[in-house]
Amino acid sequence: MTLLIISPDYASHLFPLATLGTEWQRAGERVVVASGPATADIVAAFGFERVNLQLGRGSNPGTIRAEDQPKGEDDALRGFFDATRRGMVETLTFQAEARSSDLLYNPVEIARTVQLLVEQVRPDRVIVDHLAFSARLGLITAGVPHADVVLGHPSALPVAGEVYGYPPAWPGVFEPTARDLAELRTLCEAVRESFTSQWNAALAILDPGAPPSTDVFQETGDVLLLNYPEELHDPARTALLPPHRFLGSAVRDEASDPEVEAWIAGSDLPVVYVSFGSFLAVRGDVLARVAEALRLIGLDGRGVRVAMATGPTDPSELGPIPDSWLVRGFLPQVTLLRSAAVAVSHAGNNSVTEAMTAGVPLVLLPFSTDQFAGAAALEDAGVGVALDPNAASAADIRVAIERMLSLAPDPRARLDALGTSLRGSTLLGGAGPRRAFEALEALPVAR
Repeated sequence: MTLLIISPDYASHLFPLATLGTEWQRAGERVVVASGPATADIVAAFGFERVNLQLGRGSNPGTIRAEDQPKGEDDALRGFFDATRRGMVETLTFQAEARSSDLLYNPVEIARTVQLLVEQVRPDRVIVDHLAFSARLGLITAGVPHADVVLGHPSALPVAGEVYGYPPAWPGVFEPTARDLAELRTLCEAVRESFTSQWNAALAILDPGAPPSTDVFQETGDVLLLNYPEELHDPARTALLPPHRFLGSAVRDEASDPEVEAWIAGSDLPVVYVSFGSFLAVRGDVLARVAEALRLIGLDGRGVRVAMATGPTDPSELGPIPDSWLVRGFLPQVTLLRSAAVAVSHAGNNSVTEAMTAGVPLVLLPFSTDQFAGAAALEDAGVGVALDPNAASAADIRVAIERMLSLAPDPRARLDALGTSLRGSTLLGGAGPRRAFEALEALPVAR
C-alpha cells in the first residue's frame, strides 16, 4: 500500500501531515510526500520518499525570513508582519485581501501537476492539506478519493452563518469596534465570492461537467479530518460540521538533542517554554516583553527556568539572558513541552495541540487567523489565558504566567484528562495517526 501526502512547502503544515503518515510507516507501507524543496530535509528526517510539488510562491523550512522569500512574497510577508503590529482586525483584513494569491495559486496548472503525480506515484490513499485548494482541485476533478485535513482550529472550515477569515470567537481582551467588525465581515464575504468564482472558473476548465461551488471554503474531501481535540470544540458547532473525525493531535517524534536533554535534567525548577512558531517569532518586541516578565517571576521563592525559541529575532533584543535559560533560534518543541510547567505561545494550532497532549497550560498571545478562536477555546476551558500581544505589558504577562503555574484544581484535572486522551497508549505520537489510519480504511483505492 502507498500513502501520498500533499503538503505546502511550510514546516508548520508538513509536521502534522507527515506525523499522520507514521502509522502507515509503522505498518511497513510506503509513504510519499509531495512538497516543495524548503521542507525536503523534514521529509527525509521522517524517512519518507519525496516528489517535488510547489503549491505557492512562499516557503518556510522552520524559521521564516522575508529576505529569503521570492520577489513579491517578501513584500507580502513584511506587510503581514506590519499588520500584526496594528491589531487583530488589521491583520485579518490584510490576510483577507491577500487570500487569492496565498491559497489559490495557479490553480489549473497545479491541479494538473497533482493529477500527473497521482499517475506516477499510484497511491492507494491520499491525504491533503485542506488549505491546498489548487491541489484539491486536481484530486476532485480527477475523481481521486482523498482525506482532507484541517490542520488549524476547526473554524478554518466555516459552518452555517460563518464566513472564512472572520473568527467565530475571540478572547475578550480584544475589543474591536462594531464598525471595524462589520467592515471585516463585509470584506470576508466579498473575498469568499471572488475566491469561489476563481475556483469555479478553474473547475470548469478541469471538469466542464462539474457543478459549481457556492462557497469553496466549505468544500471538503471524501474524508474530513480535524487535527484538533474534540473535547475543546463547542458541541453546538460540532453538530454543524459535515461528516468528520477529530484526530485530537498529531505530535511528531523528535531526534535526540543531547544539549536540550542535559539542560532539562540539570534542575528541578519548573520550566517555562516560549515559542511564537516559525512565522511570528519575528515579533521580537513581544518576545522581549515575555523575557522581561520571566526575569521577574518567582515561584515559592525558587524562580523558573526558561527555554525560548527566538526564530529570526536576535537574542540581544531580549535584554539580559540569565545563565540558566536555554535560548536558541529553534528548539525541539515536543521534547521541551513534555518537561514544561507552562508554555507561552502565539496560539498556533500545532503549539496548542502539542501542549494539550503534554498536559501543559498556555499563556496565549494570538496574532492572526484561527489563533483567536483557538485562544478563546482554551480560555473558555480554563487551561489558557489570552493577552493582546500589542497591548500586554511585562507585568500583565507575568501575572498570566504565574496564574498558569498555579492552575486551579478543576482545570488541572480537565487538562490532565485531555492529555491522557490525546496521548492514547503512547507518550510519543499520540492517538492522531491511528485515528487517521482508521478513518481512511473505508476509502476506495485512490488510483
